[in-house]
Amino acid sequence: MRHIAKTIAAMGAVALIAAGCSSKADDNSADNGSAAAPTTAAAAAKIKACMVLDIGGVDDKSFNQASWDGLQAAAKTNPNITPGYVASNSANDYTPNLTAQTNGGCDTVIAVGGLMTDNVAKIAKANPDQHYAQIDSSSSAPNVYGLEFNTAQGGFLGGYVAAAMSKSGVVGTWGGLNIPPVTIYMDGFWEGVQYFNKQNNKSVKVLGWDEGNQKGGTFSQSFTDQNKGKALTMAMVQQGADVVFPVAGGAGLGAGAAAEASNGKLNLIWVDTDGYESAAQYGKYFITSVTKGLSQSVQDYMKQVDPAKKSFPSGNWIGTLQNGGTGLAPFHDFDSKVPSDVKDALSKITSDIESGAIKITSPSQPK
Repeated sequence: MRHIAKTIAAMGAVALIAAGCSSKADDNSADNGSAAAPTTAAAAAKIKACMVLDIGGVDDKSFNQASWDGLQAAAKTNPNITPGYVASNSANDYTPNLTAQTNGGCDTVIAVGGLMTDNVAKIAKANPDQHYAQIDSSSSAPNVYGLEFNTAQGGFLGGYVAAAMSKSGVVGTWGGLNIPPVTIYMDGFWEGVQYFNKQNNKSVKVLGWDEGNQKGGTFSQSFTDQNKGKALTMAMVQQGADVVFPVAGGAGLGAGAAAEASNGKLNLIWVDTDGYESAAQYGKYFITSVTKGLSQSVQDYMKQVDPAKKSFPSGNWIGTLQNGGTGLAPFHDFDSKVPSDVKDALSKITSDIESGAIKITSPSQPK
């Protein structure tokens, strides 16, 4: 079980760096920018790390929360890091928030989410001496460090588990928006179900997504609308789905409400974080979670920062099953319900994905 132990390690909550340099009301900087100029070598070695969160808030139980948790963990390990964040209420906030952090004395500005890719590229070009990092996007300039995740690999395992645990022979997945950081999960899930069918001579059906039709699928058009999330999930239950995988941040909590209302008909697989811990109110419905190593990746990024030289890593990092960037969380309450042959299969699948014996075909995989 070497591989499954690695794969089923909960990735922890995501954390990204942010210092409170923004002028917005919900800027939670640990530093209001009024500190005097450093007068000692120790003071000069401090790093102000500023995060710009995506829509959904810092307590979205998903990628924002996990990223911020990671930055806080980095600061706990290294007291010379001063973390802070500012939240985005809409896409219109991206550029103002990035600009405020850039102008606020931040040594590094970390953007949480691929939706900010164009905004980060423009501001990085205009400020070549400022360092940036971005979650869910590749590097767009020498002063931007890209943090990407091949979550199709973890999604593949999640799809296999969903198909194996389904009693109705129907499972479902839906996303927040039709964008690569979302559909890559859904691709992997879809592929995992197909692999289960092929290996076990079954015909489990997937509602909400088909990798062959990248323009189709079911989406809430929101990462916050829990009512829409519940409605989409209930519609899948009405079509026979008994396992659903929502890929929509906070909107996915609506799937938890649907499971609660289903009278035992529905179980879930959570996304990004270990939902049993991050969305504990619905923990008993989570078979497992497909995780993204947001928290650890932010911590690892900050470890590469040299405070004395104010130097930062460049280029790209891609999270995989092999390096802990994606995987499955523990089964928790479902551990005794998941058959041993399924666990053994997951261990073998993990090894085969890592070795290339199983080839993931999602077009959204990072290069």
